[in-house]
Amino acid sequence: MQHNIGIIMNGVTGRMGTNQHLIRSIVAIREQGGVQLPNGDTIMPDPILVGRNEEKLKALAEKYAINRCWSTDLDACLANKEDTIYFDAQTTVRRADSIKKAIAAGKHIYCEKPTATSLEGSLELAKLAKEAGVKNGVVQDKLFLPGLLKLKRLIDSGFFGKILSVRMEFGYWVFEGDWQEAQRPSWNYRKEDGGGMVVDMFAHWRYVLDNLFGNVTAVSAYATTHIPKRIDEEGKEYECTADDAAYATFELEGGIIAQVNSSWAVRVNRDDLLTIQVDGTEGSAVAGLRDCKTQHRANTPKPVWNPDIENPFHFTEQWVEVPDNQEFENAFKIQWEQFLKHVVVDEVFPWDLLEGAKGTQLSDLGLKSSEERRWIEVPELTI
Repeated sequence: MQHNIGIIMNGVTGRMGTNQHLIRSIVAIREQGGVQLPNGDTIMPDPILVGRNEEKLKALAEKYAINRCWSTDLDACLANKEDTIYFDAQTTVRRADSIKKAIAAGKHIYCEKPTATSLEGSLELAKLAKEAGVKNGVVQDKLFLPGLLKLKRLIDSGFFGKILSVRMEFGYWVFEGDWQEAQRPSWNYRKEDGGGMVVDMFAHWRYVLDNLFGNVTAVSAYATTHIPKRIDEEGKEYECTADDAAYATFELEGGIIAQVNSSWAVRVNRDDLLTIQVDGTEGSAVAGLRDCKTQHRANTPKPVWNPDIENPFHFTEQWVEVPDNQEFENAFKIQWEQFLKHVVVDEVFPWDLLEGAKGTQLSDLGLKSSEERRWIEVPELTI
C-alpha cells in the first residue's frame, strides 16, 4: 500500500530550501520510490511549492517534476485538506505567522530553525501545536551528519570515559561582496531581517550539545560585528547591524565545559568548516562534517614544553580515523524520512517545536549575556 502525503513546502526557492529540502530530500525520496515501512507499505511525499517568486517556483516545479506545481497563495493551499503537512523554510521573520496559520488549518508542522524571532514566539508555536493536537518537528540536521554520527558512536561505546570538555570551531570567510560575491545572502547581516551569528547558529549548537553531551545549563557569550559594511545582491553598500561572530562558553550537565567559536570572518586552518574536539579521561576525538578521528589514552604522546628546540612531535599524525562502517545518506533526507514516518505510523520523533524553542532560548540568552557581559543560567523550558 502507498500512503500519499500532501506537503505544502513554503520557502523552497532559497539556497537551503532548494538544495537540501527539495532536491536532496523530497525529490530524492520520490526518486527512490518513497519511504519504506516495515510492513511493506511506502510513504510517497506529494509536494506543492509555495512562495512569492512565480518564476523561481515555476522553474523548480518543471525541473523536478513536481506534478501539482506551485502557488503564491498560501491561504488557498492551507485550505486544501489533501495536504496534511506544512513545511517552512522561509526567513525567520516570516516563519511564525505562517506556522500559526498552518496550525489553525490543522496541518502537521515541520520547519527550519530558528522557529521564531524570540523565545516567546517559539514557545507560543509549541503551545498552539500541542493544543491543536498536530504533530510537529524542527530540522536538527547536524545530528545526522556522518562526522557527528561517528562521534555519537564513540560516546555510546564509552570510548571517552568521563567527558571533560568540548571545543567547537565553526566558520569561514564570507566575502564582503566588493571584489568577490558573498556566499551568504545580505539579510544574514541585518538584525532587522532576522540575521546574526547568534540567532542563526546557537539554535544548532543547542541541539548538538543537548543531544550528544548533556543539556546546556549556563552560557557566557560575546557577540560582535567584525565587518561593519558589506555589498548586497544589487551591488549596494549596506550597514551590517547583526553580529557576524560569537565566542561562547557553555556549561553542560555533569560539569562538562563547551567552548564554541563561530565566525563568518575567519580563514580556515583546520580539517573542516566545523570541527568538534571532545576530550575525556580515556580518550579524545575530533569530528568534522564527515570524518572523525580519535586518540586513545594509551596512544597519547607526552610532550614537554621547550620552545628552545624543534618540536619533535607530528601531532596531527597521531590520530586514528574512525571507519564509516555504514552508508551515510543526506542529513536532511534522513530527518525528513523520520518525520514522515512519525506522521503516518506514529514513530517517535523527539525534535518537536518545544525542542526548537530551546534553540531560540539559547540565542536570546547568548545575546543577553553578551550585552550584559556576564554568565546567565539556562532554565528548563516547559509549556
